[in-house]
Amino acid sequence: MNPPKCDDLDYIHFLIAAQRVFTCTEAARCAPEGENAPAHDAFTRLLQRQPPDTEALWQEAKAFVDLRKGLLVLDDTTLDKPYAQKMDLVTYHWSGKHQRVVKGIALLTLLWTEGKSLIPCEFRVYDKPQGGKTKNEHFQDMLRKAQERGFAPDYVLMDSWYSSLENLKLIASFGWFFLTRLKSNRLVNPDGQGNRPICEIEIPPEGRVVHLRGFGFVRVFRTVSKEGDAEYWATNDLGMTEEKRKELEGKGWGIEVYHRALKQCCGVERAQVRKAVSILRHLLLALRVFLRLEVYRFRSYAVGAQLGHSHRHMWGVLADHSPHMGLPSRQLRKSYGCGQG
Repeated sequence: MNPPKCDDLDYIHFLIAAQRVFTCTEAARCAPEGENAPAHDAFTRLLQRQPPDTEALWQEAKAFVDLRKGLLVLDDTTLDKPYAQKMDLVTYHWSGKHQRVVKGIALLTLLWTEGKSLIPCEFRVYDKPQGGKTKNEHFQDMLRKAQERGFAPDYVLMDSWYSSLENLKLIASFGWFFLTRLKSNRLVNPDGQGNRPICEIEIPPEGRVVHLRGFGFVRVFRTVSKEGDAEYWATNDLGMTEEKRKELEGKGWGIEVYHRALKQCCGVERAQVRKAVSILRHLLLALRVFLRLEVYRFRSYAVGAQLGHSHRHMWGVLADHSPHMGLPSRQLRKSYGCGQG
């Protein structure tokens, strides 16, 4: 059997260099010329060759995380597929970007951050309509995987969608603290006189310890968004201050930065493939692209603090180093039309 003509790094380099078109045909067209230059079928087979394994992402990410500190942030985003007709994994989801239900792929990510770097460690794709797991089941699977890998984060941050009792109890069973938003109708007992919706109780600026029905005692906070809407937060760290909560909220916003960069710089939602195995493998490789760009970003923060800025000019700074992260050589980036700029 002949060896494959392209591997993961070839596709990763293509995703880094590509700007508009993300197809196997384009990858083959841009590949360096030579006797054994890969055809588009070689890239197609690459995406279908093996079942995607998130362990490949973790093997690269683990060198950049501190297992004993930092935050674990879990959230999902919708990869828009408005014109998909017969594409696996595409279902209907609420989109915060469009503020309506849209067709797309729901990508869930476990992100580690200490407030500066954003390191994706695990991901899942929601496919409940086809017999897959719910988002909360994926959430719990990723938490268990993080615990198996030795994580002991300072806090776990998530949105109200993932604030179910099962999720909160799982985090507490690991001995971890969480900070999450709560829906305004969650029942709490503030004074031993019975449960009431959290929106009906008085919460001072420094927060208040209450009993969350079905869980136990938590400290809750009330904030007001720019639109004037009240938001409610809860943590099992009963000594948390409002200053600490605000600091964690700011660090947790990094996952939204990650979602935006993943879509704008890594081609995560633009692969023209239909089969689930090809989609999942493309997502895995796109996350590995983000990891490379992120590592470069925080290693050369003085050159370009913003990921969007560094993406364009990074090749003028890099030459033929960093083989551990598999960054492309000068010859390869020239072949992809990146030039020297």
